[in-house]
Parts: sequence; structure tokens; C-alpha cells
Amino acid sequence: MSFWNICIAILVFSLIVIIHEFGHFIVAKWNKVKVIEFSLGMGPRLISWGKTVEGRNVLFLKSTKFFEEHPEYDEGTLYSIKLLPFGGSCMMLGEEEEVEDDSAFGKKSVYARMAIIFAGPFFNFILAFLLAFIIMVSVGYDAPVVSNVEQGMPLAEAGIQEGDVFTEINGRNIVINREIDSYFQFHKMSDEAIDITVERDGVEKSVTVTPKLVKGQDGVEKYRLGFAYGNGRTKLGGFSAVKYAAYEVKFWIFTTVESLGQMIQGKVSTKDIAGPVGIVKIVGNTVNTAKPKGISVVMLSILNISILLTANLGVMNLLPIPALDGGRLLFLIVEWIRRKPLNRKIENYVNVTGFMLLMVLMVLILANDVIKLF
Repeated sequence: MSFWNICIAILVFSLIVIIHEFGHFIVAKWNKVKVIEFSLGMGPRLISWGKTVEGRNVLFLKSTKFFEEHPEYDEGTLYSIKLLPFGGSCMMLGEEEEVEDDSAFGKKSVYARMAIIFAGPFFNFILAFLLAFIIMVSVGYDAPVVSNVEQGMPLAEAGIQEGDVFTEINGRNIVINREIDSYFQFHKMSDEAIDITVERDGVEKSVTVTPKLVKGQDGVEKYRLGFAYGNGRTKLGGFSAVKYAAYEVKFWIFTTVESLGQMIQGKVSTKDIAGPVGIVKIVGNTVNTAKPKGISVVMLSILNISILLTANLGVMNLLPIPALDGGRLLFLIVEWIRRKPLNRKIENYVNVTGFMLLMVLMVLILANDVIKLF
């Protein structure tokens, strides 16, 4: 991993995290919740800026201990950049403890608190959409077009031709190219029949085909339909770019959810799970692959992987796991149903326990990343 690839990965992480925390921040401000600190990164503060009690704007190069010992800087919101370039926070008054202040998080309505918590993942999806929109306007989308059909194979025998456009596979709508690959990744071919619908000259054609067991060049037998797809990107403009950007985000959200399902069922091995180090490596490989094709392709490749990562973060944060946004939303939903809050001590205990388990999981994933490097 080169220095520049690591820098690019850190910039991508930072953008995704800051947008997530900004979602919490802006909706908290909208609901008049006091935000104590808005920070990028974790660990000791490197730079902070904010206002003194007198209203002066100040840039700080001070330690965490300094702020704890000088409450006169506790006016308004403190904005910080911290040492470790992973993570971030939007620390709100009364978020973890009872505070008798109208601007405290806990004093706001359950609807306001739900909106504040949900805003983080939602802003990740907004970021994914904006990045996808840039790609759609720049180079268009990958249409699911059949580019080649092997004679003597199931699709050719069913009458599928080059130029046909996939619209459905076993009832699953197909809109963009990569949905074909994704479908067969999560639904391995076997000797079971597959219903496929394509569009040709504006007319839909449905066929039922049975994959054929053939020996590949590596000598391994596998089920195949005998086709290739993809014929370059289709240029878009106006509303079409908006529509296909939304499809792109939907694809990554559904792919993340399906991947989680595969992991729960034990169909995903530890080799397929990547943590921070693994993601840095993936970003680096993406950049290295795109370099020979020019800076514009590198930029578009970075945008593509950023869409994947920010959509992934949005989905993961909505999981009903203590210490994550989804876990906190679950507590708020229970409060809304009960018409009264849960015991704060119990909630904090569950969140702390969940956080500790997440830290253990992160250490295990990090160790797995390091092992895979060697």
C-alpha cells in the first residue's frame, strides 16, 4: 500500500464520516439541541475552534485536559480535528445522562430524537446519491445488455440474442448491469431452471432456461448459461440521471443487506470480511487499476467505491445493535410504543455492553486484515 493510496483512503473515510456526523449535527441544531462538540477523527484533539463565553471566535491548539479545566470555553459548539483519522462524533448535551436543560437531547420529543439519530445514516444515503448522480451525468450508466451469446449453451438455445436487455431474473427486476452479477453471486447456479425476461426492440421476451454443467479452462466443472453482458455506458441527462443515481444507491443498499444475510447464514467466510486496513487495500487496488486509464477514470473509480462505502455505513448503522444508531432508534421506538422512556441506567448498560462487543469485533476484523496482508 503506497502512501498516496493510504491518503486517498483516509480522505474517503473522512468524507463519509463527516457527512454522517453532519446529519446528526444539522438535525440536532434544527431541533435546538446543544451540540457540545463536533469532531472528525478519534483520540486526542489536534486542532479545535469555537467561541468563548464573550463571543470571540478562537482557534485552539490545546489538549483535551485544557478544555476540561477551562469551562469558559464551553460556550456554543467546539469543532475539532483529532489524531486518529477514523470515526468522528457529534456530542450532544444530555445524550448519555439526565440534564436539566431545555437544550438537552433527552428533553426533546421522541420524534425529534428519532429524527436526529436517523439523520446520520440518511445523510450517508444522500451522499451516495450525490456521488452516483455525478457519475451518471459524467459517463452514464451500465445497461444490462447481452454482449455475447455462446452457441450450444442454454441462453442461445432459448433464443436470447446479442443486444437483448435483461429486465428480470427469477422475478428480480434488473435495471443496471451489475445487478446481473449480484443476483448470481447470491443465488448460485445449479440444475434448477431460471426464469429470464429480456427486452428486444421494445418487446419483452420471457424464457425458462436450465444452466448447463460444463468444464472450464481451469478444469473445474460449473453451471453456466453461456453469455456475457455489458457494452459500455449509456449517456444520461436530466431526470434520467436522477433516476439511475437512485437505482445505483438502491443496488448498494440491497447488496449490503443481502451480504449481511449471507454472513448470518454462515455463507460468508472471514476472508470476505474487510475492516479499515482491508478497505485501504481495496481503495489502493482500485486506484492502481484505474491509473493507466487516466486521472478521470481514477476519480470516477474513487467515486464508485465511495458510494459502496457510504451506503454500507448507512445500512450498518441502522442495524438494531446497541451503541449503533439502529440500536438507539430501537430504544426510541420502544419508548414511543410505551409512551414513556426506558430506564436510563438499563439503556446505558446495554449501550456500553454493545459498544465493548463492537470494539472486540473491530479488533478481530483488524487482526484478520493484517493476517490477510501477509
